[in-house]
Amino acid sequence: MSDNKKKDGFIMQAGILAAASIICRIIGLLYKSPLTAIIGDEGNGYYATAYTYYTIILLVSSYSIPSAIAKVLAQRLALKEYRNAQRIFKCSVLYVMVVGGAASLILFICAPYIVMGHSVPVLRIFAPTIFFYGLLGVLRGYFQAHRTMMQTSVSQILEQILNAAVSMGAAYFLMWAASASGKDGSEQAMYGAIGSALGTGSGVLIALLFMAAVYAMNRKTIGKRIERDMTTDEESYKEIFKTITSVVTPFILGTCIYNLVTALDQTIYLRFMVHLKDMDFSEASTSYGILAQKAVTISNIPIALASAMSSAIIPTIASVYAQGAFKQAKKKTASAIKVTMLISIPAAVGIGVLSKPLVLALFPQLESLELASRLLTGLSVTVIFYGLSTLTNAVLQGIGRVNTPVINAAIALILQTAMLVPVIWFTDLGIYGVMLATMMYSLMMCILNSISLRKYLDYKQEFDKTFARPMFSSLIMGAAAFGIYEGASYLLEMFMSSLYFINLIALIITIGSAVPIYFVLIIKLKAVKEKDLKGLPKGHLLVKAAKKLRLL
Repeated sequence: MSDNKKKDGFIMQAGILAAASIICRIIGLLYKSPLTAIIGDEGNGYYATAYTYYTIILLVSSYSIPSAIAKVLAQRLALKEYRNAQRIFKCSVLYVMVVGGAASLILFICAPYIVMGHSVPVLRIFAPTIFFYGLLGVLRGYFQAHRTMMQTSVSQILEQILNAAVSMGAAYFLMWAASASGKDGSEQAMYGAIGSALGTGSGVLIALLFMAAVYAMNRKTIGKRIERDMTTDEESYKEIFKTITSVVTPFILGTCIYNLVTALDQTIYLRFMVHLKDMDFSEASTSYGILAQKAVTISNIPIALASAMSSAIIPTIASVYAQGAFKQAKKKTASAIKVTMLISIPAAVGIGVLSKPLVLALFPQLESLELASRLLTGLSVTVIFYGLSTLTNAVLQGIGRVNTPVINAAIALILQTAMLVPVIWFTDLGIYGVMLATMMYSLMMCILNSISLRKYLDYKQEFDKTFARPMFSSLIMGAAAFGIYEGASYLLEMFMSSLYFINLIALIITIGSAVPIYFVLIIKLKAVKEKDLKGLPKGHLLVKAAKKLRLL
């Protein structure tokens, strides 16, 4: 593929990564339900508590590596400095081995001081995964810098498949062993959570082995390109480590603060509810697990597009910005935001309208159905806010304003915490207070990032076709979806008695009807043009279908 095509195809690459991310999240949802049936809401609570802090350490040490390395490498590749790019890659591997190894060791030793009770051994099981993830992140960032997302996409799917298989198998076996040895219910739930944590580590390890194999297969090609490099200005390893540190650190801080909200909210909620509201720790952990492992899990599915778009746009924006093509940078930003909103807005409306059917289909534990569905309804709006803020974060990082998302995230975190503490302390909202805080944080990030983009890129987002028309189309689609679901459920009740299967079939019918309704509306309202559809993965098929239906 030519360089020009690659430059214009970042949305296509984002689509490949988004498709993989969505497949992974669907796999995640499919195994979460039987896993929850195995370990229960209490086990989910222990897992969610440990996973939150594992994620924070991962963010600090390794999680931002792919985006950061992709940005640095993309700048060198744009200038055809292949030798310097390879030296950066080697230094990045050494960097994550040192940082990731230290983070894993610290997490294992300090687990009793970070979490409470049965979450401690679960957190210790997570510790080695951080080291492996750092190496995996460097390899993913290397290929993303070359603007090819296929390797990352395949590795993500392999990671999730093994994660699902090992999580369920290990959880079942460990809980069976705990039961056979006379452990009580809480200890059995702990062992189930440990099994789930083993699945996470196994998935990362198989993805790392795959990416390492892909890199090994391309070593000859990489070597030949380096031999043809005529660049005389070779960067020293000291300069490279300084560059990596200066770029990676703001990425890490931004992502860390951006996600610290989860750990902070969890800590405030659990400690306030246990020590001030006299709630039992297992009960508090269970309610938080319902929020984190059910409502948040479902709401995060469409955010996969924004995350994929961010991964694709960072090297693209960094490359064109390094060459002084500021108008092109703004054009690509507008295109990425429009595509993201075309999917995020209807997804948010659909999740809000169908929250209870979605929860029932994916997590059929009736005792937590009402709570999980109400939480999901509230979180549905964050699909839009997080989608937009994730993407604008990446654009700011791509144009070199790596510290700006850090500042914005810190401000948003302070504001949402200032709201959460009195809500938990002085009201009886409980876990709904955490939901409200999450909504506020995502909204503030959108506002602050939009202000920063206008300031540093002189960028103003077109409103009508990007937001207004997709929102109007989504509201009509949402109303239609509600009616279709209720009608289908009513008819199915005449022939079936199983609540689960009635709901599942009605939900499939509803989603299958809602998607084409939205597709027709956005074309009829001219929210998208033929060229917009062609830029999407399999866009030619969408255009062909639209023309066959005489929509275009």
